[in-house]
Amino acid sequence: MVGKILKVGVLALQGAFREHGKVITELGHQYKEVKLAKDLESIDALIIPGGESTTIARIAEEYQLIEPLKSFCSKEKVWGTCAGLIFLAKNVGTKQTTLGVLDVTVKRNAFGRQSDSFIKDLNLPFLTNPEIPFPAVFIRAPIIKEVGADIKVLAQLAPQKIIIAQKQNIFVTAFHPELTGDYRLHQFFLS
Repeated sequence: MVGKILKVGVLALQGAFREHGKVITELGHQYKEVKLAKDLESIDALIIPGGESTTIARIAEEYQLIEPLKSFCSKEKVWGTCAGLIFLAKNVGTKQTTLGVLDVTVKRNAFGRQSDSFIKDLNLPFLTNPEIPFPAVFIRAPIIKEVGADIKVLAQLAPQKIIIAQKQNIFVTAFHPELTGDYRLHQFFLS
């Protein structure tokens, strides 16, 4: 079971927010959907889920969430998965609005179309039971091609194909861990 029960927000504008919510509650924490700036006031951590990054950005702009999200990212725990990674990145190669709080260059849809989706077993030494591979679900997934000096690379498929990175309180994965039955990445983020 968990030590301290956290109130974990999941940005619920579009994408796989309910799937993350299910994992959070199964791990014994509280789940809160974040749709407005006021929703950020009562949470301990935030997950920005996978989905469609352009849509997430447009809705966040419409709901005047960009600056409140940037402020939250400056001091609290944040995890971006797939589209969430793109939304947090400084450089995505287009004029798309992002939060720009993570000094990385991202390539969107790096593995191709939805029909090119795949699951890859990853050996992640920072997880509990690292001898058990983690089943990473890649759906129109991005990769990180370049990182700034303050970014720690935690996993990559090849040089310039970074799929997990961290900057202090901000954690990102290029894939969808919420779509597996393996909750170790959620446990890592929440610990």
